[in-house]
Amino acid sequence: MTGIEIKPLSASPKLSEALGTMLMDVVAGGGSVGFMHPLSPERARAFWDGVLAAADRGERIVLGAFDDGTLVATVSLILDLPPNQPHRAEIGKMMTRPSHRGRGIASALMRKAESLAIEKGRTLLVLDTAADEGAPEFYERLGYTLTGEIPDYALKPLGGLTATRIYWKRIGGATPR
Repeated sequence: MTGIEIKPLSASPKLSEALGTMLMDVVAGGGSVGFMHPLSPERARAFWDGVLAAADRGERIVLGAFDDGTLVATVSLILDLPPNQPHRAEIGKMMTRPSHRGRGIASALMRKAESLAIEKGRTLLVLDTAADEGAPEFYERLGYTLTGEIPDYALKPLGGLTATRIYWKRIGGATPR
């Protein structure tokens, strides 16, 4: 993973465009990240504009991994949860460009997200991933525990239904009471 820089992102037109392009590529490749193919550049950028604005408000942390200045992966740590859940955060929109998969970048992003969650006082992380063409094995290797699977949860971006798998992981210190 030499030369990869991981850092929090904030709103900028250049980043929204780069994230939008990555999102379109992931969706076109069948990645189940909440969108259908074809995804327009305008819709992809608008999504990321909203996400980065939420990051600037402190509601989430969006991490980007850069290879020689080019954005190659991202993950979001969602912090803005209901008042009865101040101890947890959600992992969302984990995406790595196909050209950079298998290099440990996604694992490094997840470790950084977990570290930031601990810094924010979180002790529990949750996430979901598509059962088909998702990343269940990846999350299990990182120590996430499968809670269960919901059948026919979402449409795949290229058509058909997929189940989703729900995972959790304890991090940091004790859970608040």
